[in-house]
Amino acid sequence: MVGIGPGDLEHLSFKAHRTIREAEVIVGYNTYITLIQELISPAQIVFSTGMMQEVDRCETAVQQAAKGKRVVVISSGDAGIYGMAGIVFELIEKLGVYDKVTYEVIPGISAVNAAAATLGAPLMHDFAVISLSDLLTPWQKIRERVEHAAQADFVIALYNPKSQKRVQQIEEVRDILLKYKPTATPVGIVRNAARADESMIITNLADFTQQSIDMFSLVLIGNSQTYVLHGRMVTPRGYKL
Repeated sequence: MVGIGPGDLEHLSFKAHRTIREAEVIVGYNTYITLIQELISPAQIVFSTGMMQEVDRCETAVQQAAKGKRVVVISSGDAGIYGMAGIVFELIEKLGVYDKVTYEVIPGISAVNAAAATLGAPLMHDFAVISLSDLLTPWQKIRERVEHAAQADFVIALYNPKSQKRVQQIEEVRDILLKYKPTATPVGIVRNAARADESMIITNLADFTQQSIDMFSLVLIGNSQTYVLHGRMVTPRGYKL
């Protein structure tokens, strides 16, 4: 289970690179396979599918591994952060092939790492990562997590903040956060983090939902100590300088 990071091969670890090149079978979402296309040789077998077919992909991977193949399952970012690692582990158990496969999770740079690096140093203290996608998690549960994270004064990173069909949820999140955080709290928005067409803006909690935000964006909301320094977000760790 390999995390390929943001998708630019410059951000791929040496181990991930080597593991992909040595695989007999590569399994992944169509877009992610395209991102690593130059690493794939004609001798390798590729299983790729579209969105919403994650379980089918991972089941194919486990079945191939159980036959003795060297298989790589690709995730963008880190395979263990909203990635495929968990599904693979569950399927190894479900299919009863623990004694037939060996497995390893190879980490990658997650979207939250990449976005934070672009924004400056916003994750120097405790933070929470919350996905606003309610496909697999009830919206009420997501609201509760946002509320608790805001009460605890975490820096908060939002994955999947907005889609064409899901537009109101981020407004609800903003309203929750404004109960506990000042309107001037810095908010950074990074789209396509660490990719060639990356864009970044720093705004504030009162106004951030007026910016262009979509599923390729990561939104990062500061804590009570976060400030903007020369166009970058900084969250102090607490050192005496």
